Amino acid sequence: MMKKLILFLLLFVFAGSAIAADLKSGEDLVSAMYKKYSGKWYKTLTFVQKTITHKPDGTTEAATWYEAINCPGKLRIDFDPVEKGDGLLFADGKIFSFRDGKTNAGRPFVHPLMVLGFDVYMQPVETTITQLKDMSIDLSTIRQEDWQGKRVYVVGAKQGDLKSPQFWVDKKDLLFVRLLQPTGKEKKSTADTRFNKYVKVKGGGWVAAEVLFFVDGKPATTEEYSDIQVGMDLSADLWNPEKWISVDKTYFKIK
Repeated sequence: MMKKLILFLLLFVFAGSAIAADLKSGEDLVSAMYKKYSGKWYKTLTFVQKTITHKPDGTTEAATWYEAINCPGKLRIDFDPVEKGDGLLFADGKIFSFRDGKTNAGRPFVHPLMVLGFDVYMQPVETTITQLKDMSIDLSTIRQEDWQGKRVYVVGAKQGDLKSPQFWVDKKDLLFVRLLQPTGKEKKSTADTRFNKYVKVKGGGWVAAEVLFFVDGKPATTEEYSDIQVGMDLSADLWNPEKWISVDKTYFKIK
């Protein structure tokens, strides 16, 4: 009996090592992320977001945003008070900025945090790979290291490089935890985004209830999510910029 148990444990360890060894590129990691949660990840998500802006003088300013997601690629953000009509819309590969309910024609933009934090788990692997390459992430470079007490995969940069475009993924649960990208007019600064405090949601999938944004190591924005809901039916009109004001927004459950 003991010999069988030892053999089983050895096989288990070997199998885990083999899986890790198979991840030789960012493409392999994207594929593994998709396979782990395919058919188990939510399509729709809503939450209330407390957005805390960190100012250079050390003070902060808080605002409330109401957000709705329809994977892949659709994110709606209504700023409080919703009646004013201010917000952002990401849909069909574009970003629209609204002020007093009005916007322009939008501009091309694929939200990197939507791709890595949500879409990767349910859209075709080839689509995610193309989007990551468009972000100038070198998918041929992958390594492992310890971060925040966990083992993570790092794609896009070698050891010690915290400047190149790169994303980090928790090895155990294959959840996206960090993105570093050049930012600023001349791309000389570094934006560092971290997905923290993951909670498992009903029906499968996870949501990071805290998102931290840094620029050159200094806190820029903190996002705290509450009233997290998944799996609801959301009107297609929510993603239509022409219906930004008129669409029914009762799903927000605004109090």
